[in-house]
Amino acid sequence: MSSNDEAKESYLIKKTTFFIVSIIILIILILLFAGYLYVSSGLKPVNKDDTSKVKVEVPLGSSTSNIAELLEDKNLIKNANIFNVYVKVKNENDFQAGNYELSPSQTIDEIIEELQSGKLIKEALHKITIPEGKSLEQIAEIYSNNFDFTKEEFIKAASNENFIKELQNLYPNTITTEVLEEDIRHPLEGYLFASTYEFFEEEPEIKDIITDMVERTDKHVTEELSDKKVDFTVHEILTLASVIERESKFDKDRSKVSQVFINRMKSNMKLQSDITASYALGKHQILMSYDDIAVESPYNTYSVEGLPIGPIASPSIESIRAAIKPEGKEFTKEYFYARPSGETLYSSTLEEHSKIKKQYEHEWQELNKDDKKSK
Repeated sequence: MSSNDEAKESYLIKKTTFFIVSIIILIILILLFAGYLYVSSGLKPVNKDDTSKVKVEVPLGSSTSNIAELLEDKNLIKNANIFNVYVKVKNENDFQAGNYELSPSQTIDEIIEELQSGKLIKEALHKITIPEGKSLEQIAEIYSNNFDFTKEEFIKAASNENFIKELQNLYPNTITTEVLEEDIRHPLEGYLFASTYEFFEEEPEIKDIITDMVERTDKHVTEELSDKKVDFTVHEILTLASVIERESKFDKDRSKVSQVFINRMKSNMKLQSDITASYALGKHQILMSYDDIAVESPYNTYSVEGLPIGPIASPSIESIRAAIKPEGKEFTKEYFYARPSGETLYSSTLEEHSKIKKQYEHEWQELNKDDKKSK
């Protein structure tokens, strides 16, 4: 073999060796990068937007592996093995047994910190349920029956302008200047979300109670509006939802009742809701007289065009959804009649509506008699 051939062969060997080594290095780099992405992903929150609370019980004597598996089963971490390695690398330990409330939005470091702090779920001292459709005054009465403040003190706090402005700063997309219009009876009427609330203090502050309720309204309304286009403001949504809540007993009717009101507004018809006239009068009545529905008030939809000036009660989430997304344009009815049983009958003309009313109005009259006898 000539020296020329030897040089060529040597060159080919070196070139082949360089190519093989380069491929190996590239594969190693790809594996390292893939591993980095895998670990990096495993250390991130399961869902940074999901702030819901998940109850986790860590039994006494649980190992790090046991805890990691428990957290993965509860969908609070992405990978138990990564959690185990991370804990060992950072030399984290001293996890405390007990009951915890953790969230899929938390990072691994935040979860570790909670498990080390021994921050346990406390037993609520009070658990109070606010039913849907209650007015602010009724809500004030429920709380005053459970805590050491009066109904009047609750209403006064809920009407304090400085406090309202604090809430506007906290929830600017929900609490707007509309709540402070001159003729509004209670600024936060309709903004106190009906739900069950737990209290861990013997005597919570009124402002804290109200803030918690407004926060839930803000959360639910924000979620419901996240991917929808509507022609109403939040104040108008809550106003319409509150009337829907009081006018319909069953969830299946709420979107239809909502559409009836919208159809009437588009036809330049007054809503003529007895419920709004009753709120305007400031008293509950089963039957409304002509004098009752003639009361002059920005809440009375027999005397004002369109929606009342503000909500008349705290609506359910179903009524809020119905206000945001009514039945649809194909549902063209402009009248409805609700029987005491909750059955709601719809009609297209006043003539049809009057026939239905004549057929069933005796049910309300009998109910009214029974109500008067019981008083």
